[in-house]
Amino acid sequence: MLEGELAAPAVSLAEAQAYVRAETGEEEALLAGLVRTASAMCEQFTGQVILAREFAETLRATGEWQRLSLTPVRSIDQVELIGGDGSVTTLASGTYAVDIDSAGDGWIRLIAGYGAMRVRVTGTAGLSAQPSDVPEPLRQGIIRLTAHLFNGRDGGGGDPPAAVTALWRPYRRMRIA
Repeated sequence: MLEGELAAPAVSLAEAQAYVRAETGEEEALLAGLVRTASAMCEQFTGQVILAREFAETLRATGEWQRLSLTPVRSIDQVELIGGDGSVTTLASGTYAVDIDSAGDGWIRLIAGYGAMRVRVTGTAGLSAQPSDVPEPLRQGIIRLTAHLFNGRDGGGGDPPAAVTALWRPYRRMRIA
């Protein structure tokens, strides 16, 4: 189970307004929402967190390696044991092992057996630390998708246009379960 924020906008409202040639005022709130939606759709399509943000993920408490669902993982900061009664205990660093592989996948396993049923892992995941660090093809795809959603807001939005997915495809990460 994953806890955390939704995708942060990877482009500014001003950039989106300039691209769609929208005046400030009434359409700002709509456009801001569409930028967030387009950013979330980019993350969903690519399978990667675009802008770094904190996460908390709850997994089974086991001695087997388990992969975290968000990628790329920048850091694994804390591991907590969740007891059957809901009690939470922060684990000492020698009682679990973590790894962040070259693909950015985060992995965890418990070293010692515990009577808990779950473990909560917190950390940070994201491709870029700042919006200005997001690769330009991802940013351009988000701006284009925002414009597509803005222009089709009366029912013509739908799936991302081919030009957007072409910009995003080189960054796509797919997992085989």
